[in-house]
Amino acid sequence: MNHLLSVNWDVNPEIFSLGAIHLRYYAILLVGGFVIAYFIMRNIFRREHLPQELLENFALTAALSTVIGLRLGHFLFYEPSYFFTNPLEIILPVRFSPQFEFTGYQGLASHGGAIGILLGLFWWSRKKKMPYLWALERIVLIVPLAGALVRIGNLMNSEVYGRVTTLPWGFIFVRNGEILPHHPTQLYEAMAYFLIFFILRYLYTKQLPKLKRGMLFGIFLILLFGARFAIEFIKEPQVGFEENMFFNMGQLLSLPFIIAGVIFLWQGWKYGKPEQGWIPLPALSKQPATGKPQPQAGKKANKK
Repeated sequence: MNHLLSVNWDVNPEIFSLGAIHLRYYAILLVGGFVIAYFIMRNIFRREHLPQELLENFALTAALSTVIGLRLGHFLFYEPSYFFTNPLEIILPVRFSPQFEFTGYQGLASHGGAIGILLGLFWWSRKKKMPYLWALERIVLIVPLAGALVRIGNLMNSEVYGRVTTLPWGFIFVRNGEILPHHPTQLYEAMAYFLIFFILRYLYTKQLPKLKRGMLFGIFLILLFGARFAIEFIKEPQVGFEENMFFNMGQLLSLPFIIAGVIFLWQGWKYGKPEQGWIPLPALSKQPATGKPQPQAGKKANKK
């Protein structure tokens, strides 16, 4: 087999280490994803004349629920024994055995993050008296971008890669002792998520008058989890129990989201109200983040 065109991937995942503290590319990309997502969401809130205070609360809720979901989801779906053997390591970004070490939050599951966001925004929408579907249709505008950066972080960690391939762009993950090229599925997913991000962004900024409520969320679920489901076919098993499974854990967890996406898309297209002009009325009782007078639509609504 000719490996001359393959990429010998031997990148040190750590940017630097100081004693027990290790700073990794993964951590920088994960945090960077949250920061970029915040600024995009700020633009969305300003576009819809929503107050800064509401944005801060929305962003904090989304970030915390995502991290908690990512962490708990990994151990719930892939390493449930950790809940009994090392429960503190689930909560804290450290390792106690064989010696104390600051590791950051290694072991994150994207499906857990998705569930965390769904639960967190449900709580936020109830507390702020905002439409839950509105919150979901705005958060999906930033999730694919953050997901793409996380997959690049997986590449820097030489983890979550695919099966052996003869394709010329295969990666040989030297740090894991691999001698044969593997599918760089981290890059496949990152490129798919970047594409989904731009598709959703285009629909929101250019095609909003043609959409109905629920359609944007349905499109997101179908595209993102559909891409994840397809790419999982060429991934190496992440845990031992996946070895003899036809559909691995990632695919089994993706199926409900894909089905939900089809339902949301159909219901939105068939019965949904127009997406255009969907301004959550409770938020309009506060001063917009731009400092400009409230939209006339808000005044009329408050008189009713």
